Amino acid sequence: MAFDHLTPRAGSWALRTTTLDLSGPPLLMGIVNVTPDSFSDGGRFVEIDAAVDHALRLVDEGAAILDIGGESTRPYSDPVEAVEELRRVLPVVERLAAQTATPLSIDTSKASVARAAIDAGAEIINDVTGLEGDPDMLGLAVSSGAGVCAMHMRGTPQTMQDHPVYDDVVGEILEYLRLRRDRLRDAGVEHAKVCLDPGIGFGKTHEHNLQLMRAAERFHALGCPLLVGHSRKGFLARLLGDKQADRTAATVGGSLALAQQGVQVLRVHDVRPTREAMLAFAACGGLDRSHASTKPF
Repeated sequence: MAFDHLTPRAGSWALRTTTLDLSGPPLLMGIVNVTPDSFSDGGRFVEIDAAVDHALRLVDEGAAILDIGGESTRPYSDPVEAVEELRRVLPVVERLAAQTATPLSIDTSKASVARAAIDAGAEIINDVTGLEGDPDMLGLAVSSGAGVCAMHMRGTPQTMQDHPVYDDVVGEILEYLRLRRDRLRDAGVEHAKVCLDPGIGFGKTHEHNLQLMRAAERFHALGCPLLVGHSRKGFLARLLGDKQADRTAATVGGSLALAQQGVQVLRVHDVRPTREAMLAFAACGGLDRSHASTKPF
């Protein structure tokens, strides 16, 4: 599992008021779903106190970023109005900004929600639509100076799993993310602030997800930090042959494979087991990378 023949990884990610060092093992982005209907933990942290306590626990367990979302994007989920999304997330962002120095990410495709979260202290806009879903989002990204994560999704959460087809899933998503990177740059978003996400589970079949996981190293050619959110997703249950199985260990296994390919940020529910597995993996000889260059994408 050597990390060879790659364009050198992006070594940092500039956020609104700070910069993350990405030169070491992957940073863990802890998931804080303030929703009643997320696919894995919907309803567990919908109350403000529960969400804040959960987020602070993730920090104690090793989360380097907290990603706060108020609208489920699971397949066939119902959209949420901005006023309701704000009601869910804004108090959580405000309280966490006052209680932890850990950078906060707002997981939204609505510029009004992102703007309020940034005003409350968020450092990152994490947008599953690649900043295409709201015409005001690009301008906000420029004016706020926030870090940005642009993800690939085929369709919408309501349609994305309706028979997704690609001729070359890795090549097509590489090209999409290249175009989004360039569009963000042309709009005035600093290159150093852009992170890219291939969108595991968003308009992809089981095999598409596995191909993307196996080819994660190819996305370094885009010259931006990479974020992958594979945690507890359905393709892992299919691998295990049991839809009801606990997916923690499978998520950790995927995390190690991504770490070996140099992915800089892993978005996970289970921070402690992932961090502990990374420590053991590195101590036992994993994450030994070379940084040979190839032609940039």
